[in-house]
Amino acid sequence: MHLGVNIDHIATLRQARLTTYPDPIAAAHLCIAGGADGITAHLREDRRHIQDEDMKTLARLANEGVLHLNMEMAVTDEMVRIACALKPQAVCLVPEKRQELTTEGGLDVAGHIDRMKDAVQKLSASGCRVSMFIDPTQIQIDASQRVGAPVIELHTGHFANLEGEAQQHELKAIADAASYAKSLGLMVHAGHGLTLENTPAMVNIPEIEGLNIGHAIVADAVFKGLKCATADFKALIKRD
Repeated sequence: MHLGVNIDHIATLRQARLTTYPDPIAAAHLCIAGGADGITAHLREDRRHIQDEDMKTLARLANEGVLHLNMEMAVTDEMVRIACALKPQAVCLVPEKRQELTTEGGLDVAGHIDRMKDAVQKLSASGCRVSMFIDPTQIQIDASQRVGAPVIELHTGHFANLEGEAQQHELKAIADAASYAKSLGLMVHAGHGLTLENTPAMVNIPEIEGLNIGHAIVADAVFKGLKCATADFKALIKRD
């Protein structure tokens, strides 16, 4: 199972004081040393954490074969232009609101087919593998396939925030969505709100090939270091 580590919150800590440290690029190297298969970074429109120079450096390292880069981005002309210029191996299109603390739900692909299709075509032509960050519903999966995205990332944030029967209901929705997407030939990833405690539920869904985890790994790193925190998640998602 592929583990992508999101390093946004390393940059969040740096930006809190507008210092040069901690360096998200150094963090990326530690994550790779800890067993991460890739690095995820979100260049937000408001530049609240990852900055343009960070993404340029990550893209250079990706193009040199040092790491696999998954660039998260809103579907805007500016971000499409930046991604097409940087050419990361992967791009994940996500919804974005200025006032939110973090991404609150999946992208409405079905409601913006033409806009999404145009972005996917441009990004794919630049050599980026495009993923759509969506809620686990059939309508959004069908729309993702319709716009030409080869990968979906199922939003697990609602699952992570629920408990008991409600959480099990959401878990079934994720499993059903993963199975349906796989039947259409789509690659399935998942992420958001995953921790050492709830990640095993995702590992048990065979159609999910990769997880993107950020906040929990960075939080754990406060106590045991980034390399160790990454290694713990990598060990957790290992399949027989």
